[in-house]
Amino acid sequence: MDGVVMVKIVQVVFLSVWAVGSVWAQIVPGSEGVEKEVLDSLFVEEVENSRTPDKVLHAEPLYIDLIRDLGARKGEREWNVGMGLTDNQQFDRYEALIEYEWAPANRLGLEVELPFTFYSTRYGDTNTQAPASKLDGIKTAIQWSFFVSEKWKTSLAVGYINELTLPVFKQYGEGTFFSGNVYNPFFVAAKRWGNRFHTLVYAGPHYRHQFKERTVHTEWQINTNFHYMVPGTRNFIGIEFNKELEHHNFDMVMRPQMRVGISENLLIGIVTGIPLNRQNHRLSTFLRLIYEPREHK
Repeated sequence: MDGVVMVKIVQVVFLSVWAVGSVWAQIVPGSEGVEKEVLDSLFVEEVENSRTPDKVLHAEPLYIDLIRDLGARKGEREWNVGMGLTDNQQFDRYEALIEYEWAPANRLGLEVELPFTFYSTRYGDTNTQAPASKLDGIKTAIQWSFFVSEKWKTSLAVGYINELTLPVFKQYGEGTFFSGNVYNPFFVAAKRWGNRFHTLVYAGPHYRHQFKERTVHTEWQINTNFHYMVPGTRNFIGIEFNKELEHHNFDMVMRPQMRVGISENLLIGIVTGIPLNRQNHRLSTFLRLIYEPREHK
């Protein structure tokens, strides 16, 4: 194992230990069952019943995130900055994103995102040619929560993501500016069991249209999520199962994760990726910084 890989593993372990410690510190003071139930009830009451219309508290995934909260209320806003690293066989892939989400109306969420991908070869490896870095595209998205039931602790939503894809940086000015388009309608179903356990399913097809080749490539994404929310907080631990179906090929990445509140309006999410099929890439890590500005009165 080379020194660079060892440094990456140490970084991931350090971040994970720090996050676990932060979550545990908030679990311990309310370890008695009665205190936990009170904290749960008060926090759920604050989220769901402090304003109208109805809204159900859900723990939402950190890697494949949603377009604003399910059952979003008018005026809600959120900034996200994400950074990730994937350890491939012969080179490393770094991803970064910045996105803005807002709710212009009750139960309607909109999003704009700029995702970047950068590549680098292993130190001292002169035989491998890494892919070229690029701004992947310009993403715009919409999501509508058409069913929100506090009684059943369930929310259902449909949405659509459109991504105009771009060529690599060094090909700017050579031909058309946009190289293709990705069409991604999706469906979301979320259910809270009691006050602490959360499940969510996110699924939909990806139609990748390449303008120059005039081809459309189709794949399906089916993501299932399980989370446990710490009583009286927005902190949680859980796991995403990100699955892709393409013709007869199946690929899945398990993503254990946790979210920790740093302040009232600032949270950090930490995700580790463990691929089921390691032919193309190995372990990965992803950090998401979430900032929710106070709503305008």
